Amino acid sequence: MFDHLLIIGCGNMGGAMLAGWLAAGEAPARFSVLDPALAEAPEGVALHRDAGEMPGTHDAVLLGFKPQQLGALGPGLQGLTEGRAVCSLLAGITLAQLGGAFPRGAAHLRVMPNLAARINKSPVILAETGLGTDARGAAFALFDQLGSAVWLEHEAQFDLVTALAGSGPGFVYRFIDALAGAAVDLGLDAPTAARLALATVEGAAALAAASDASPATLADRVASPGGMTREGLNILDDNAALRRLLARTLAATRDKGAALSQSS
Repeated sequence: MFDHLLIIGCGNMGGAMLAGWLAAGEAPARFSVLDPALAEAPEGVALHRDAGEMPGTHDAVLLGFKPQQLGALGPGLQGLTEGRAVCSLLAGITLAQLGGAFPRGAAHLRVMPNLAARINKSPVILAETGLGTDARGAAFALFDQLGSAVWLEHEAQFDLVTALAGSGPGFVYRFIDALAGAAVDLGLDAPTAARLALATVEGAAALAAASDASPATLADRVASPGGMTREGLNILDDNAALRRLLARTLAATRDKGAALSQSS
């Protein structure tokens, strides 16, 4: 299982994952795409625009369309999912809902990467039902190439983990933009502010990833007592302002997953 993956709906996320697998050295022939709106697929990857023309050589599918489309598209995909592992990028859609939508699938998986899959730097959260030991290992090996795969044993946490690791890059990008924008508001020219903000976050993240120290410890190392950095951290730390803001952000994102599940 997972020898030939059919990607159904190859938009931003599906396209990033496909690019990541190819960058990792996977053969293009291992993948097929079913997407009527996609202009072209990477060289060597078969592109199909109609489910009726599929040769049926795949042993797993990856659902990459919007969760709101599950009810409309699911019935027409029964033949493509029968006897195959059904992997889903559909935010909020539970394993039970996947099983209900594709009852003849051999197994069902929830998969949540982020766009850094394109450069093989994404966490990939996995939850499954129906996989045997060998197939579970094959699934992990496939998705781990996109960065770092992690099995989540308690599906109830999936929406929260999605908010953190799947949606998290969007929050980081907004922080970079806000950091640069704040410098512009205080008088720095926009191009310089944007360049410095991006380089600062890039370097800080790389150091945090390579360090044995926690991010909290690294922050304190930057901040000398009574110095400039400490004065700025006092604003972020006042009454846990930044942490409380991010808790609200993650909670809203997590709760949207539950809403998507109920509306599908």
